[in-house]
Amino acid sequence: MYCIGIDVGGTTVKLGLFTEKGELKKKWEIKSRLGENGKVMLEDIASSVRDTLKAENIPEKDITGIGMGVPGPVQPDGFVEVCVNLHWKDKYPAKELSGLLDNIPVKLSNDANVAALGETWQGAAKGYSDVVLLTLGTGIGGGIVINGKIINGRHGLGGEIGHIHVRDSEKEYCNCGGQGCLEQISSATGIAREARRIMEANDTDTSMRKFGNAITAKDVCDCAKAGDDLANRVMETVCRYLGLAISHAALIVDPDVFVIGGGVSKAGTFLTDMITRYYDYYTPISKHRGKVILAKLGNDAGIYGCARLALQEM
Repeated sequence: MYCIGIDVGGTTVKLGLFTEKGELKKKWEIKSRLGENGKVMLEDIASSVRDTLKAENIPEKDITGIGMGVPGPVQPDGFVEVCVNLHWKDKYPAKELSGLLDNIPVKLSNDANVAALGETWQGAAKGYSDVVLLTLGTGIGGGIVINGKIINGRHGLGGEIGHIHVRDSEKEYCNCGGQGCLEQISSATGIAREARRIMEANDTDTSMRKFGNAITAKDVCDCAKAGDDLANRVMETVCRYLGLAISHAALIVDPDVFVIGGGVSKAGTFLTDMITRYYDYYTPISKHRGKVILAKLGNDAGIYGCARLALQEM
């Protein structure tokens, strides 16, 4: 028997065919075609699943279930109020996809939550049951797994760590409509913005200046690793707020581990060591707390988590 994990993004849809034991048999991608409030995309997904099963000589009756992750809050009944990047509004995507695939059961969750489940099942957090994931990319995604189960929350807001308010002095607005969100400072976009701000604010010599306004989070991390003082000041700010947000999460859900993923996590232990230093500072109540580790599954975390979601719910 098999299951399928589907990680839906605004540019591509990643799909994986798995055994029930978690072995990835095949993975592939299709382009995300937007329009008609998701109808076209779901039809494309269904067609791609059918074509792959046919090519692999697997009958549909051998598919235990399908899990799907989407970039937006998911209500407990599978209702999606909005997925901005997908142009979706007021949908039941799992129910629609199931109908397109001869009623194969489909379960749905937020993309960061399923990534957390993937890392728990077959990734960096394998062997743990309580996990919090932060994905540091263009934005900051978050996912919470407790007792091996995703915590979506009553309104689908569980794990939205990127939108924890951490900076009172912030005047610009986050994409969520708030000000001072963690995402504004510690995402890849935020790191680059912090670097531009600090270079504009003083004339200190720094190797970051050679990148100009095109500077990226990777550039900042590379400069900091090389000993650049101003770049290190940027990363200290970034990691201080990450440590603060993680300390808040620790005092609410107290997980076994915090897993750091996303493109920024490629900075490795340079990043996690700095985060841990601030996390420890903001959580003096006990030395016994979840440690901060690096993700392992990379871009495949979503499809692994979706597959696990399907297996859990069947």
